[in-house]
Amino acid sequence: MRLISALLLPLALAACVSPPPTSVPQAPPPRPPAQTQPVPPSQPAPPPVAGFRQPQIMQGPGLDGVIRREAGNLVRQFGDPRLDVSEGDMRKLQFSGEACVMDIYLYPLQPGAEPVATWIETRRASDGAEVDRLACMQALRRG
Repeated sequence: MRLISALLLPLALAACVSPPPTSVPQAPPPRPPAQTQPVPPSQPAPPPVAGFRQPQIMQGPGLDGVIRREAGNLVRQFGDPRLDVSEGDMRKLQFSGEACVMDIYLYPLQPGAEPVATWIETRRASDGAEVDRLACMQALRRG
């Protein structure tokens, strides 16, 4: 019986002892506001362009069926675009298929005119690598 009491006494005393106090992390002291100076530009910003700017029009063999065509014509050729984005007087139509993705950028050729295709970019959907523009157009063209 004494043996059992001797073994239980340390266990009973250990249960009565509270765990050591844990330290509560304190927030770091506040930093003074940073004294930063803006970095001056290496070149002055170009002056804003006022008024209408003539868009750059892509040229090359095989582009005449797309370049200078309005959006309705492009939809008839390539089907409904995956994306149709407008920003200001610019419009971008994106057509895609298994072979490639084609972005066609449309801008007005004169102030207030309907935007027409002025530029084409093509790439693979899998990795964005550039693909042959004419081959992509052929792959995406309906019928």
